Amino acid sequence: MPGGRLTQQERQQIALGLADSLAYAEIARRLDRPTSTITREVMRNGGPTAYRADLAHRATERRTRRRPQALPRERRALTSGHGRDDAAVREYEETFTTLLMRQGLPQMMARVLTCLFVTDAGSLTAADLVQHLQISPASVSKAISFLEEQGLIRRERRDDSRRERYFVDDDVWYHSTIAGARGIAQVAETARQGVHVLVPGTPAAARLENIARFSDFISEAMLRAAEQVREVLHTKPETTPDDINNPS
Repeated sequence: MPGGRLTQQERQQIALGLADSLAYAEIARRLDRPTSTITREVMRNGGPTAYRADLAHRATERRTRRRPQALPRERRALTSGHGRDDAAVREYEETFTTLLMRQGLPQMMARVLTCLFVTDAGSLTAADLVQHLQISPASVSKAISFLEEQGLIRRERRDDSRRERYFVDDDVWYHSTIAGARGIAQVAETARQGVHVLVPGTPAAARLENIARFSDFISEAMLRAAEQVREVLHTKPETTPDDINNPS
């Protein structure tokens, strides 16, 4: 597998692959590069719809000229042990990060959230994230604030420590879904306000009324589903004498 920076010819092949709607993994296979390399290249230079090989190549050259020649920092493994393949874990981090970005999460927020997902403890400090992702403390702080607002993480100080820890737990998708449902409910409320402003019975008012009704239905359905699923997942199956005597 070739190493080093991407060449201009490789970037042209990436652009052609994107134009043909090829997956990042397929483009990477054709170039004999890691999928994570292609993902970073595309997302760093406009995304799949705006990527241009010539602009990406010039931008990389400019970044290289500006970047000070410093020794690379050691990247601390977050999930070592348990017989895990560190390279496979890093590749999986890139894959999950890309998925979250495609779902609309900004790149830095997606990287931080993925780190928290793949740790056994489900918690990290700002220093852990800075060293593992090799980003600035300010970038971590911005990402954490965003994720906290979305209900995806929580922060705590433990044992009278000044250092905060950031957590995800088994309820992370529950809290995120609840936050999303409330956001949709706000859309419904605002749309319904527009009905009165635009005069009921007019085409614009009818359109907003449909948006409000649809949003109400989706919000209520999400809230009901989240509560039902949470109850199922948190209910432990009853243990009978037969289960104890004949464990599966």
